Amino acid sequence: MRRLFAAVALALVAGAAFADPPPAHEPDDMAIGSPRARVTVIEYASVGCPHCAAWHNTVFPGFKAQYIDTGRVRFVMREMLTGVPSIATAGFMLARCAGPAKYFPVIDAIYRRQAEMFQPGGHAGEILEDIAKSAGFDEAAFQACIGDQKGLDALNARTQRHVDEDKVDSTPIFFVDGQRYVGEQTLAQLATAIHAARHPR
Repeated sequence: MRRLFAAVALALVAGAAFADPPPAHEPDDMAIGSPRARVTVIEYASVGCPHCAAWHNTVFPGFKAQYIDTGRVRFVMREMLTGVPSIATAGFMLARCAGPAKYFPVIDAIYRRQAEMFQPGGHAGEILEDIAKSAGFDEAAFQACIGDQKGLDALNARTQRHVDEDKVDSTPIFFVDGQRYVGEQTLAQLATAIHAARHPR
């Protein structure tokens, strides 16, 4: 995979200067929220990216309560391997092995403990195994999951598609009904983007 940039601009950048927006639905998407929601928000993110963790730990809870849980937004996460690729790879493989019902809870748990994994001697593998146990894995199942070549190949194929076809080269990047926004969006910025998608001029 070509080199990706983990550092992101914090400015709000609209999508007019970029290539065509990515499709709102992919067969391998992980999504929460009503499929009948009028607005789809896609986030390209990495569980190995500190900017993504900061957004998920501070902004996402309010965003989820206000927009996803109320049926106003369908939220899609698309996986990237920015930040610390080893943590991103193992984390996403674990979340996929957990299945659709547990995917987002596992992602949330990884983001909450990401700072621990980044500390010197943080023992990322032990922390991920602890998260796996809380999701119902025993040690053998955890090792089989993160060692699964088929799962690794599928993850690499998804992330390469996001680079090649969707033109994503940093994280986090958001698409709100096709409009592109780069960096950690505040709840107010997302509210403005969602309102614009619901009430186009």
